[in-house]
Amino acid sequence: MLYWAIVCLVIAIIAGVLGFGGIAGTAAGFAKILFFIFLVLLVVSLIVNVFRGKGPKV
Repeated sequence: MLYWAIVCLVIAIIAGVLGFGGIAGTAAGFAKILFFIFLVLLVVSLIVNVFRGKGPKV
């Protein structure tokens, strides 16, 4: 999911440089939403692993 957020951010930057403001704004908004979903899932995953008592796999 983080990969797709970065892809959308790169698309937004390229569209912004080329002057496509509407597409850039939409892609940036989509990237922001994906990034926050990624952060929420990361925090939930960390909390679940702490309560299960499992350490990280090395």
